[in-house]
Amino acid sequence: MAAVPGQLIWEVVKKNNCFLVRQFGRGTASLQFSKEPNNLYNLHSYKHSGLANKKTVTIQSGGKDQSVLLATTKTKKQNKPSALLHNSLMKKEFPRMAKAVKNQVTDNYYRPDLTKAALARLSAVHRSLKVAKSGVKKRNRQALKVCGRK
Repeated sequence: MAAVPGQLIWEVVKKNNCFLVRQFGRGTASLQFSKEPNNLYNLHSYKHSGLANKKTVTIQSGGKDQSVLLATTKTKKQNKPSALLHNSLMKKEFPRMAKAVKNQVTDNYYRPDLTKAALARLSAVHRSLKVAKSGVKKRNRQALKVCGRK
């Protein structure tokens, strides 16, 4: 089977696919988002598309513990969906995870254009994994009205 270029795939799926989400913005302008896997920003564009690009990056929560899953696509396994992703589970503190993501995406010349998006997604996923502390709620810091009676 011959490999199909990503640009051709994008031309076929850009107008209509099952992952496309259209929402109306201000006035008549419509916003297009995408629910496809391997799309970091969930934007409907060729750069962020998980369908049209051979090299993609995914960052998700790893499970019950505070771990993050970084998955990259293997370019030589495009015809084998079960072996397509290379998963790495990270259970470190946030600065070390950020450094690992940056090394994987940028320093290996994998997809340096997605570095900022990958770090933003890592930050959002890590923030969502934090457990809210139970206990006394903070008091409102607004100024109290004081009655000046004598």
